[in-house]
Amino acid sequence: MNIMTLLPFIVLIGAMFLMTRSAKKKQQAAVQMRNEMQPGTGVRTIGGMYATVKEIHDDSVLLEVAPGVHALYAKNAVGAVLPDDEYNRIIDGAEKGTVVPDDVSSLTGASAVNAADDDTTEKGDAGEKIDLGKEAPAEKAAEADADEPKADAAPAEDADAKAAEAKDAKKDGGADAK
Repeated sequence: MNIMTLLPFIVLIGAMFLMTRSAKKKQQAAVQMRNEMQPGTGVRTIGGMYATVKEIHDDSVLLEVAPGVHALYAKNAVGAVLPDDEYNRIIDGAEKGTVVPDDVSSLTGASAVNAADDDTTEKGDAGEKIDLGKEAPAEKAAEADADEPKADAAPAEDADAKAAEAKDAKKDGGADAK
């Protein structure tokens, strides 16, 4: 046999070996990580829930998901064992120095007081509302009323009267009654 005919098979077998080897290393690292869990350690489950380890059993782990709320999970459901500082940062909120705006004023440049108290701003002022190309429902209704002539209420009353007469005819055993 020629070496050139065996070369694709050798390359394929080598690639499969490398892929299974790396997957096996990852699996061993995950098992080692789960075995290093101790009660009081912060973990993230594969579903994305953060909890504290309370008890560790052979194939399961008891997690405290909230104060006084415990849940039993399989050890395989633990996706990551987190260092204490990272777990506390995630549970307690954002890092110090990170400011999350609670209103839109920080995005538009206006202060919250100016935007709330000053409704008489000129165009171009920082407190002006940003036009996103949408009209308010009240403005649409006002434009619709101005464009369309008002219809008389009489045709609607006639339709109601006819419907009531047809209903009475059915009750009395009229031609349409079944």
